[in-house]
Amino acid sequence: MPYPQFDRDKIDFSPLATRPNKVLIERDHISPTAAPGVLPADTAGKIADTVAAMRAARAAGRPVIMAFGAHTIKNGLGPVLIQLLKKGWVQHLATNGAGVIHDWEFAFQKESSEDVRANVARGKFGIWEETGFHINMAILLGAYDGLGYGESVGRLISSERHVIPSRKQLLADISQAGAGFAAALRAAGAADVLALVGKLGLDSGVMPVAHPGKEFSVQAAAYEAGIPFTSHPMFGHDIIYTHPANHGAAIGRAAERDFLAFARNIGELEGGVYLSIGSAVMSPMIFEKSLSMSRNVAIQNGESITHFTITVVDLAESRWDWSQGEPPMDSPDYYLRYCKTFNRMGGKMSYIQADNRDFLLHLAQAL
Repeated sequence: MPYPQFDRDKIDFSPLATRPNKVLIERDHISPTAAPGVLPADTAGKIADTVAAMRAARAAGRPVIMAFGAHTIKNGLGPVLIQLLKKGWVQHLATNGAGVIHDWEFAFQKESSEDVRANVARGKFGIWEETGFHINMAILLGAYDGLGYGESVGRLISSERHVIPSRKQLLADISQAGAGFAAALRAAGAADVLALVGKLGLDSGVMPVAHPGKEFSVQAAAYEAGIPFTSHPMFGHDIIYTHPANHGAAIGRAAERDFLAFARNIGELEGGVYLSIGSAVMSPMIFEKSLSMSRNVAIQNGESITHFTITVVDLAESRWDWSQGEPPMDSPDYYLRYCKTFNRMGGKMSYIQADNRDFLLHLAQAL
């Protein structure tokens, strides 16, 4: 017998506009021309090496893939990332669920980052109507259309609307469930939309959703440029899971597509560059699985994925010389997951201890 579940329909949601925020993107964004902080000589040397590797990769037609934690967006670095992708320096962007949320909130209301401590005490943390509704709806409709997680939210920001299919169309899609695997997936997505639209009492047609801060959205810029912006969430980690519009099947469909898109591009990494910025868990975990998958197929084809550059950036100090392999288990550095994992992957790895703002500004300006 299934065990009891929490009923999200009982939650009293508040308008997002009533929430005080710590970051105002028009005030706090980082311009690509802003002066970065001065970095130690050895750090500057590693950044120069990364720049050289990126130039060589692009000259050879190989990709630069950048994965980053949510603080990269929350710190106001959207304009810097947008410049990098528009100038062709980055061919794939990957983040976690929180990165998607901050980017969307900046686009929707030009503010983000609530006071977690105060709002948890009030039973209000993450209980915001527009964030929960619109991001979940974007993913639900995107999954139905065969889009990925980040792609779905990027489409919403770029188009500034939801397009809800008619009941007739959804039922027609569902009726084709037996017409092969692709039709069955489409039917399942249609059933998800039909169920949730009915539950929420939504009408079919166009629902406008203004995004006055869309110029700061990395997801929208990537969507418009046709560059993958993938999201790699963990269920229950993000505030959109509080909302009744959240639908696990849609999350799974969209996130699965993003993971496989990420893995496909890791398979092109021979001669390329991977940047991991401020992501202690997500980036190393998806990278190691994707690289193993891609190598499995490459080896079958008599190919290899062995020559690539990995630059890892975070704030924690590392005293270990990673060029000497893995530290012993009694060393604190052994538990720097992002360094340990990437060091096991082959290629050439370097670790940079720096604020992501300083690193990305030095990188972009050098390029």
